[in-house]
Amino acid sequence: MNKILIANRGEIALRIMKTCKRLGIQTVAVYSEADAHMPFVKYADEAYEIGPGPVVQSYLKADTIIELALKVGADAIHPGYGLLSENAAFARKVRDAGITFIGPDAETIELMGDKIASRMKMKEAGVPVVPGTDEGISSIEEAIEAAGTIGYPVMLKASAGGGGIGMVRCEGEQALSQHFQSVKSRAKAYFGDDVVFLEKFIENARHIEVQIFGDKKGNIVHLFERNCSVQRRNQKVIEESPSPSLKKEVAERLYGAAVAAGKAVNYRNAGTVEFILSDNDDFYFLEMNTRLQVEHPVTEEVTGFDLVEWQIEVARGNELPFKDQQLIKSMGHAIEFRIYAEDPVTFMPSPGLIRKMEWEDLHDARIDSGYKEGGNVTPFYDPMIAKVIIHTNDRQEAISKAVQFFKSFTIEGVKSNIPLFEKFIESQVFTDGNYNTNVLAEWLKVEKEEMKK
Repeated sequence: MNKILIANRGEIALRIMKTCKRLGIQTVAVYSEADAHMPFVKYADEAYEIGPGPVVQSYLKADTIIELALKVGADAIHPGYGLLSENAAFARKVRDAGITFIGPDAETIELMGDKIASRMKMKEAGVPVVPGTDEGISSIEEAIEAAGTIGYPVMLKASAGGGGIGMVRCEGEQALSQHFQSVKSRAKAYFGDDVVFLEKFIENARHIEVQIFGDKKGNIVHLFERNCSVQRRNQKVIEESPSPSLKKEVAERLYGAAVAAGKAVNYRNAGTVEFILSDNDDFYFLEMNTRLQVEHPVTEEVTGFDLVEWQIEVARGNELPFKDQQLIKSMGHAIEFRIYAEDPVTFMPSPGLIRKMEWEDLHDARIDSGYKEGGNVTPFYDPMIAKVIIHTNDRQEAISKAVQFFKSFTIEGVKSNIPLFEKFIESQVFTDGNYNTNVLAEWLKVEKEEMKK
């Protein structure tokens, strides 16, 4: 494997390229017209424009990307996260073209991308799943009947959904009737599949995920958990490891369930098994993300491993560097903050020119960013402009270091959610560590007027 094409953009493309450079592997960037001057384009050994700004005309052009990979002699394609990373058809086409896909098998992506099918697979493997429907629901009458059996509130979800898209909480029959058709339409528009199903909404839940890795020899290990409960609009904004307030015995059962989930589907490469935990520590399988996660640096920091390097080695057919789970240790505490070009109160995107972006260079702070001063945040893509990862000896020290870092972070030209982080991470609801997925919304109810100033 001497040359890898990265079928992605921004910070994740740049992050993958840095590992490739350290390993002596040539990199190929693909980019849209809107990204022509982005840092990842200049960092790559080779770079090729593939279309206009909109993703459907550039980064989602699977056939164009594969044809280019063949033309330039790329041995492998790394899809990053988002875009084509969990597209089973793309993974299959890459394989059929004789190119290595750096990720799990297409069949695994297909199975775990179907939330109904994955629920059933997890049930067979003995992994607890949220009470819900095991088949798609075709009519509102069917949905109302099922919800009556499950009990309100329920989550109406797209079977092919992800990233918080295509899911709505329904408190009763009226809400379910109101949202049923719109969720189906949204699912069709985003994922090409309008199948929806229902799950019981778990009140006061924590969102905990476990990083797993599998190789072609059948070895599967876990790399501990990440708490992803600080969310806005069902999307994560702060992740940390280890998870505060998670009991050791519960964590061990989570690890066991995650590894069992991986073994049930003969998992290869990097994957994340996501769970929700009730306030009495019962946990349920939510989904499996068959790719590298946005928050993977949290795990890298507490283990000392380069997960992209692991991905490449597994894709080469090599065994995992550590097959003995006992040799994998967690070190210290890491917290990741996703910096978005958005209004810190309404969360509306704030595209524009980044006139200034600078921060203090702190020993314990890692910044993964796809932008620099003079860069343009366009409306074509997710408005995340950087990830700040703080890694220290313990959680309190990490929070203190984050406070120090954000005081030094300056960005001009676009709005950002840094003002939100500055206040929220010093609040008692966060510092106590005993928070759930409602924490940010509830905190903002109180702080909203102050945040507007």
